[in-house]
Amino acid sequence: MTIARRPGAAATRRTGPPFWLAVPALAFFALFALLPLGGVAVLSFMEWDGLGTPRWAGTEIWLDTLADPATRAALWRTVVFVVVSFLFQAPVALLLGVFTAGRQRYRAAFAVLYFLPLLFSSAAIGITFRSLLDPNFGLSRAFSPGTLTTNWLGDPDLALYAVIFVVGWCFVPFHALLYQAGVRQIPASLYEAATLDGAGRWQQFRYVTLPQLRYTIVTSSTLMLVGSLTYFDLVFVLTGGGPGEATRILPLEMYLTGFRSYQMGPASVIAVLLVALGLALSLLLSRISGSGRMQSQQAGAA
Repeated sequence: MTIARRPGAAATRRTGPPFWLAVPALAFFALFALLPLGGVAVLSFMEWDGLGTPRWAGTEIWLDTLADPATRAALWRTVVFVVVSFLFQAPVALLLGVFTAGRQRYRAAFAVLYFLPLLFSSAAIGITFRSLLDPNFGLSRAFSPGTLTTNWLGDPDLALYAVIFVVGWCFVPFHALLYQAGVRQIPASLYEAATLDGAGRWQQFRYVTLPQLRYTIVTSSTLMLVGSLTYFDLVFVLTGGGPGEATRILPLEMYLTGFRSYQMGPASVIAVLLVALGLALSLLLSRISGSGRMQSQQAGAA
């Protein structure tokens, strides 16, 4: 008779896939992400108009760009854009995701309507909303209330918030889809137990749904905040940075500086600054949320 031996620590230790399986992905990332980023970082220390020979200028370009009032104003508008966009998109996406996670047919029909913006190009959406928000035609001609005749994209005090609304309209469906998938992974037994304990809809949402969506919220928030640093096409099509400089956020400032003013050095400084801000936001959210210690939240998990 053979006596089965109890596996030791070395045998029970989990082993991941071989490192070489990640080599193609790492090579692809290095070729198309790290290498261009390194080139931009080097270019941020040079004076170059895009045509001639780059000339080394050292930290002078960094100091001048960071001290430029236009860059500082664009940075402040970007902060406002990121914060307000998150405060608008996060709760709307969460509520839509929870609502469309139901199995009723009418909710499935609503889900199709909510997700339509994901099928449209940013340029088409920008052109459409620019026409709809024009005070001379569009919504102002179809309806009579005075609010619809407001020059949303032409008023310096309102233009940035109008752009934030359009951006939210485009990307809320994506985050709602994440929440919908997260809600459908929550064990039904948790809701049954909460119902037996007398919990209503609000109590179930607060004490069951939200805790179970913790890591989905972290993922969505990271994508939402970091993604807000990269919005360019919609802003460019809607306002081009105007009126004046009311919607000239950092991504647009980078483009206009590099390809309209032909100052590739300062534009590269702004690009590196955007990368640094995005990386800092990602690390901050990861540290605050403890996503590095993620564990299963399924029923029965330790």
